[in-house]
Amino acid sequence: MTRKALLSSLALASLAACGAPQQPAVHPEPGPAPAAQETPPAAAPAASEAQAAAEPAKPQAEAPKAIQPAVLVKDVGFSSPESVLYDAANDVYLVSNVNGPPGAADGNGFISKVSPEGKLLELEWIAGGKKGAKLDAPKGLAIQGDTLYVADITVVRQFELKTGKPKADIKLPGATFVNDVVASGDGKIWATDTGVKITDKPIPEPTKSDSVWVIENGKARSVAKGEELGQPNGIAVLDKAVWIASLTGGELYRVDDKGKKQEAQKMPKGYLDGLVAAGDTLLVTSWESNALYRGKPGGTFEVLVPDVKGPADLGFDTKRSRVLLPLFLDNEIAAYDVK
Repeated sequence: MTRKALLSSLALASLAACGAPQQPAVHPEPGPAPAAQETPPAAAPAASEAQAAAEPAKPQAEAPKAIQPAVLVKDVGFSSPESVLYDAANDVYLVSNVNGPPGAADGNGFISKVSPEGKLLELEWIAGGKKGAKLDAPKGLAIQGDTLYVADITVVRQFELKTGKPKADIKLPGATFVNDVVASGDGKIWATDTGVKITDKPIPEPTKSDSVWVIENGKARSVAKGEELGQPNGIAVLDKAVWIASLTGGELYRVDDKGKKQEAQKMPKGYLDGLVAAGDTLLVTSWESNALYRGKPGGTFEVLVPDVKGPADLGFDTKRSRVLLPLFLDNEIAAYDVK
């Protein structure tokens, strides 16, 4: 999403982050003065005081400390970087740039190439309107074989991974905001439709097209659909299971073979965006908390990277065990080495 439109789309998240209005302090009505009580001897403290003195103080949980990225790519020309993907075959990072309204078919989106050392290799490796390429507002990225798949509003576009040459587009009939894609390793590509429409209103307009799609043999079909999906955004595959991070639902859940929502759990904070598998864990970003979480489905998710503004659709460098985080609002890419 773009800076302006995604700031608008985060109005709900801002409200959630601020919390409910505080209740005014309640002051008791004045009443009769309490009866005088005899003061106990100094040598005999009250039972509650003695108990408190005997109990060790409970340590307070410390807030996660900000950490510095191993690599930070900035001031190179990124324009609303929405997704970062590690291309293991070529040992390079691919960055999708929305470059305009996230729902506008304006033809000016582009994909950049960056080295693991943080050097910009090519700003517009694939660019809308150049060399026959069509890109409007590219978001999620996935690789399968020799093909790069790109989520782009209502379609999933295909490009040759080696050259960037455009291949066929795959239409998702009825989709309104195709947001993320992932390869499941069995020849299938999975995609999410968040089901929103960006307007001039402060909050995106729901289109009720919330759905999860699967692409096989060049054809797409919807396997799950409905508002109970909570505007699905990030998508990842862990242990052959397809997992979803929902935007307004604030949930992590998996979709089974029949498209049923399973094992849903609330995340610590909402407005979830990116989701990626890292070993036996999942990493998920939250715009509400401006943080990156790590955990296992069904378990506790803890902050891995705090204080990151506009964390979008992240990637994972399997060679270096490194999280690749697009900072959408700052036009930067931050990479964090993790254990």
